[in-house]
Amino acid sequence: MSRYREFKMPDVGEGLTEAEILKWYVQPGDTVTDGQVVCEVETAKAAVELPIPYDGVVHELRFEEGTTVDVGTSIITVDVAPGSEPEEPAAPVAAAAPVDAPAEEKKPEGRQPVLVGYGVAESSTKRRPRKGTSVPEQPQAAPAGTYSAPPTAAAVQGELNGHAGTVTLDRPLAKPPVRKLAKDLGVDLTTVTPTGPDGIITREDVHAAVAPAPAAVLPEPAAEAPAPVAAGERETRIPVKGVRKAIAAAMVGSAFTAPHVTEFITLDVTRTMKLVEELKADKELAGLRVNPLLLVAKALLVAIKRNPEVNAAWDEANQEIVLKHYVNLGIAAATPRGLIVPNIKDAHDKTLPELAAALGELVSTAREGRTTPAAMQGGTVTITNVGVFGVDTGTPILNPGESAILAVGAIKLQPWVHKGKVKPRQVTTLALSFDHRLVDGELGSKVLADVAAILENPKRLITWA
Repeated sequence: MSRYREFKMPDVGEGLTEAEILKWYVQPGDTVTDGQVVCEVETAKAAVELPIPYDGVVHELRFEEGTTVDVGTSIITVDVAPGSEPEEPAAPVAAAAPVDAPAEEKKPEGRQPVLVGYGVAESSTKRRPRKGTSVPEQPQAAPAGTYSAPPTAAAVQGELNGHAGTVTLDRPLAKPPVRKLAKDLGVDLTTVTPTGPDGIITREDVHAAVAPAPAAVLPEPAAEAPAPVAAGERETRIPVKGVRKAIAAAMVGSAFTAPHVTEFITLDVTRTMKLVEELKADKELAGLRVNPLLLVAKALLVAIKRNPEVNAAWDEANQEIVLKHYVNLGIAAATPRGLIVPNIKDAHDKTLPELAAALGELVSTAREGRTTPAAMQGGTVTITNVGVFGVDTGTPILNPGESAILAVGAIKLQPWVHKGKVKPRQVTTLALSFDHRLVDGELGSKVLADVAAILENPKRLITWA
């Protein structure tokens, strides 16, 4: 059997089907070691690095940089036994059984599934022959680089029960993304109890061994300057891929699945702007990001608490409305790779300082390109701040699976009737889009009116909370 190992494109984005190879860090002839990063890939959710799961010499790179590859497709071949001749495959390890056991108990175990990017694990077995009994010679462990079948849990248990001796596996069985997750979280896989089929360690097993932490994600690539346009060139074509491709598919699906309704309200936020300035000087919020968006987020959370039916999702398969008793607040963020919407988990439980800290971390992480796929999953309601671009308002499209999205327009000094007189006031426009299948006009109007009332008079953050 060939001594070459194929490393296949793993699922690095929680269920995604493809990834683009951005950069190779190795070339044919380079020596690699287990855990060494060999390439950088971009999925529809994040850019990540892929580690090779074994030692050897790079034999072949199957795809060039810039190629989009389906998950499960071999992308690199590694010679794990350089300088040696290919060897015949070793016989599969059989489950041990007592010599006097019935014939039906002596069936050998079948081959186990090969994990993505891995050959199956090697094994070695030592047995002490019984007195007066001839024990056939056991198969030798497969040489490095060959695809030998590992013993199953049943085989290992049978070996321990039937004979004195030891059964050893080279290392625990786990797919490349799970190994990467364990490495990022500092989990020793040899200490993890596997629950997957055939003793394979799953993501859940790793998370159960330690409190979850974000997977390693590469910084966002800097926005590339557009290529110079040649004289007389009338068109430029840009491939749609990665995050932009995922956004397009999601927005089309949302726009043509959920019946959108958008309502608008223009309001005086002068008091809110004054409160922002006061909070910036508050020692309790020192070092935290304090801006109008913070109070908009808090106002929306209070409005949801007063109108909990808006925090829901439509389950088409079961024809049910799912009411969420938690708020994962999404914040739309523009990055060089496109718009992403990470969310603050359990935002409804956070105090104002905690919410400020979470917002600051979310924004800085997004700008640095370190947002993880997990941070963009499970959102329930979203805020998009189009005002930072000087835009007054818009009709935002719902994120798939969510029931409402609030757009915040630019805050401008405008003439406003205040206490019977026309005065210059800080004014903005809010727009709330919602899924009309589960949010009717009355409910949507109440939510939008509550947010506006709080921002007009932020003391309601105390009286209504």
